[in-house]
Amino acid sequence: MGPDRYLPFLPTILNWIQQTLDAHAGERRAVSSFKFSRLPSYFSEGLLNTASVVPIDRLPVPPLSALGLWEFADFENQPLSGITYRHTYFLQRSAAATDESLHFHELVHVVQWQLLGPKAFLLLYAAGLAGHGYRRCALEAMAFDHQGRFAAGDPPYPVEAEVLRETLAFKPTI
Repeated sequence: MGPDRYLPFLPTILNWIQQTLDAHAGERRAVSSFKFSRLPSYFSEGLLNTASVVPIDRLPVPPLSALGLWEFADFENQPLSGITYRHTYFLQRSAAATDESLHFHELVHVVQWQLLGPKAFLLLYAAGLAGHGYRRCALEAMAFDHQGRFAAGDPPYPVEAEVLRETLAFKPTI
């Protein structure tokens, strides 16, 4: 199923995302405030200062099946540890302060949102999720691959530059 199927839903979903971000604006913390020891070796200081985290008990997931997007019912109900919208990601409160690898994964998504922009990100994510499932969705697979390198202790590398190169390979398909 191609991304065009999701075009009519974009305004509603983007509005829901903005309302969610606005509702939690007072709870956001810069990633840099967590003082993780390894993240600054992989991501720029600028990104760590501008990307935000909201520790939360229940992750906000758009009501996609209520919009008629039944193919995402499993996604809505699966146990997630984090979810990213634009420059902000939400983490389960229990993992937010200690799971540096999870922050790494979500930061990859922040970079993807920046590079693709909201509409292209959502269209690419939706098409990948519908066509391949959560773990094999191209944007998730990229984040999991980078997270795996980080968790395995790979030496620092310019994650933002690599994600740029990999993400731009997808952009023309939107």
